[in-house]
Amino acid sequence: MVDAETLGRRIAEARGRAGLTQVELAALIPLDRSALAKIERGDRRISALELAKLADAIDMRIEWFIQDAPAAIVSRRNAQEPGAPSPKIDLMVERLTRAVEFVAGQAEHFALPGTPSREMPETNAQAEKLASDARALLGAEGDGPIVGLDEKAASIGLLVFSYDLGIDTADAATVLLRSGGVALINGQRRVGRRRLALAHELGHYLVADEYTVDWRIAEQQNVEQRESFFDRFARALLLPQASIEREWKNLVADSEGELRTAAVRIASAYRVDMTTLARRLNELGLITHGDAGKIRIIRTTRADIIDFDLVVAKDELVPPSLPRNYERAVLGLYRSEVISADRALDLLFDTWDESMLPPLPRRSEGAIWQYV
Repeated sequence: MVDAETLGRRIAEARGRAGLTQVELAALIPLDRSALAKIERGDRRISALELAKLADAIDMRIEWFIQDAPAAIVSRRNAQEPGAPSPKIDLMVERLTRAVEFVAGQAEHFALPGTPSREMPETNAQAEKLASDARALLGAEGDGPIVGLDEKAASIGLLVFSYDLGIDTADAATVLLRSGGVALINGQRRVGRRRLALAHELGHYLVADEYTVDWRIAEQQNVEQRESFFDRFARALLLPQASIEREWKNLVADSEGELRTAAVRIASAYRVDMTTLARRLNELGLITHGDAGKIRIIRTTRADIIDFDLVVAKDELVPPSLPRNYERAVLGLYRSEVISADRALDLLFDTWDESMLPPLPRRSEGAIWQYV
């Protein structure tokens, strides 16, 4: 159980994230504003009923206030500002982590593999090598496109969730658990960027990256350099050097040197956005910096899809999405009546409604005696 000062601080933090003043929150409970101020300072204890009303008012579960967060490491990823605070994604990834650890503690057959242990890349060459190792670990066939990256990540213990967190929220976040991990992808992004964000998070997961960036004290140069190696890893994972060099040269030759056709076809096949493709082709020396700029602004049209019979990959990591093995474990707990329907829906984060839950088995009249 937490002390009054810690509980008060958590209440103040939750109120701030909800965008409420003390006066506004106090009116919702209801409670006098001065009493709420004392609670937040730790000078007054809050009753169980008051805490329940407060949690309901700001849409939080009570355990967030009275239980310590799971022992985990959070790494925020923001493409615009690496390490910059992103409270919305922090709150959601903590909710996911608590849910996963609860299910793991209750479901007999739901266990995450231990986190793979790989060396932190300190050069671009090491990032490329890590990507090659990762493809083998994920069971990716050959050196072509990787599809179903979220399912492959789950096979090595990284559970991937996708939610639309809005345009102003970071691309992704990762929590490293005692065994396995949780990745949250901002589903507001387009499919290519969602896949890139997951590939980036996978890199951090593979090396069990234990740092948490505080943008106020971090040295920006060091943060950006560190992140650049994971960016290189992500591009190499999605666009492996051998096949990209081979296919790019063939496509350019087929289109008689016309970059647009080659770029549209390879971006579709590998399910990446044009910016990622341009950077990858440039770093492999396949195009000039000027050509990279031209590729970045290319947009695939409906005519392209028809003319080139392109893959339309909009379904990967479409929000909201949960890992299949996690959903299966939650349903198992519900069927065995370890959890109620309300708790099951809560653990499924409202992606299901009660009518979707499977019917429970009918018990015989004598079955009650096993509970007495």
